[in-house]
Amino acid sequence: MEFPLVRKRRLRRTETIRRMVRETKLSVDDLVAPLFIVPGSNIKKPISSMPEQYHLSADTVSRECAELFDLGIPAVILFGIPESKDETGSQAIKSDGVIQNAIREIKKSSPGLTVITDICLCEYTSHGHCGVLKEKDVDNDATLELLAKMAISHAEAGADIVAPSDMMDGRVGAIREALDANNLENIAIMSYAAKYASAYYGPFREAADSTPQFGDRRTYQMDPPNAREALHEIQLDESEGADIVMVKPALAYLDIIRQIRDNTLLPVAAYNVSGEYSMIMHAAEKGLIDGDRVMIETLTSIKRAGAEIILSYFARRISEMLGNKG
Repeated sequence: MEFPLVRKRRLRRTETIRRMVRETKLSVDDLVAPLFIVPGSNIKKPISSMPEQYHLSADTVSRECAELFDLGIPAVILFGIPESKDETGSQAIKSDGVIQNAIREIKKSSPGLTVITDICLCEYTSHGHCGVLKEKDVDNDATLELLAKMAISHAEAGADIVAPSDMMDGRVGAIREALDANNLENIAIMSYAAKYASAYYGPFREAADSTPQFGDRRTYQMDPPNAREALHEIQLDESEGADIVMVKPALAYLDIIRQIRDNTLLPVAAYNVSGEYSMIMHAAEKGLIDGDRVMIETLTSIKRAGAEIILSYFARRISEMLGNKG
């Protein structure tokens, strides 16, 4: 059949009809809110490159998480900026570290909130790279031991999910083995399985104070033109015990999200990263776009591509718009 019998506009006529036949529905249940934790108390300091995002101390983030949970957001992911840094990122594994303290405070105020923690050394090392250095390169195998200790420390503090973002070979297996050996077998691993060496991370590096002091991360993060390699990374992490796999960034890699969704039975997450967020926020501030509509359209595209879980700095704003009904 064709026009005039077929008139596609019939099902676009009203908002109610459009809602009824909508194929992809964005919900607060899809969202994870990233948060940046700093030492101290009563701190809520704006991050200049990321409008409406803040550095938060443990007490302040506890209150923030209670509000997010009340809005229906099921999970947060925590990134820590320690009091001091050194060559090996030793602050990352301390039981009273900035993230460990924040986890305990969050679990007191919002025990039902899922707490995910970033497992990577870049925020903790004085050189800004994601592991232990051997000359001017990251020593993959020496780094695995520290990542495993970091994951154990976070889990013992109360984290529900640990999320290795370092892109070291074998880190999912090392973390899974370490968790299981310490009676933490119920802690899930959300692997940054396909993390690309992207130019979209700029604002995050200011927020997390994690800019490399020399070189870049292209020897361990993925080369942006590669797609088949992402599928191989997913297969490897799945075989090592990952419970959730992630693609980062999201917008420039929607094709990767779709390919991974079609090739794994695991839940697929995608990170709507800082550069994607800040471009929309700054363009909206200048009146160049309708920020809220572009935000919804962007996150809907990520879900339509196949992501069940979306890490996004828009989480609070979207939850306020959508409400608990999704």
